[in-house]
Amino acid sequence: MRLMAEILDFLDGQMTVPVPYGVFHLCSFAAALALAVFLCVAAKDVKDRSFRSICAVWWVLFVLFETYKQINFSFNYNGGAPYWDYQWYAFPFQLCSCPLYILPLVFLSREGSGLRRGAVAFLAFYSFFAGTAVMFYPSTVFVGTIGINIQTMFWHGSQMALGAFFIARHRRSLNGRFFAAGVPVFLALVCTALALDMVVPRFTDETFNMFFISPKFPSTLPLLSVVWENTPWPVFLAVYLLGFTLCAWLVFTAARLLTAKSRRAAA
Repeated sequence: MRLMAEILDFLDGQMTVPVPYGVFHLCSFAAALALAVFLCVAAKDVKDRSFRSICAVWWVLFVLFETYKQINFSFNYNGGAPYWDYQWYAFPFQLCSCPLYILPLVFLSREGSGLRRGAVAFLAFYSFFAGTAVMFYPSTVFVGTIGINIQTMFWHGSQMALGAFFIARHRRSLNGRFFAAGVPVFLALVCTALALDMVVPRFTDETFNMFFISPKFPSTLPLLSVVWENTPWPVFLAVYLLGFTLCAWLVFTAARLLTAKSRRAAA
């Protein structure tokens, strides 16, 4: 218990807010890349049981890190007296939060099923892009709390590493049908986020903007914030859907080209 208390006290400590491409960011990026390379090289041909175990372990880590984040954001002291004030803006249903909900569909479903294929495709292309984008442009995720900075780099770095791992393991299945399986998963998640955006603000005055697509609160996503400010909301939503699907398709195309080149080199 004492060790746990010391760890939590360290994580709750303050640090200078990291800057993009500073030491903290670059070390985190290097660790994520090293993890991605390790998984792609050492685990790309593991049996299904081992693959499911890797996914299950990572899901547990995601749950632990997200639980810590929610407690850290909402549990505070006032004059030494503890109190709980839930921060609705941090509700865990953003695009980058989705491995928390989609990974169980991978390790609980059988290999070759449509459910597994859709979950893997979403994590390999959509989630990979979202996590990688944050790893390249993390200016909005860094704060002054040590634990939260570790959490956000672990989380987005894991999205990048697991996405690369999924691509490597399914390298022989990279076709249009495989990519298309991830699109309904993305759309279902968007619909869920939109439903939450419509319902939850009825019960709180705090900012609540899941997937940053709410018609009630400005989108703060790079580039898309400009679209939100200058077009009707339905146009913004269409651009959001098409834009993220295009980015996921570019990831898919790059992965297919790289795997095809690798097979030719090995022949």
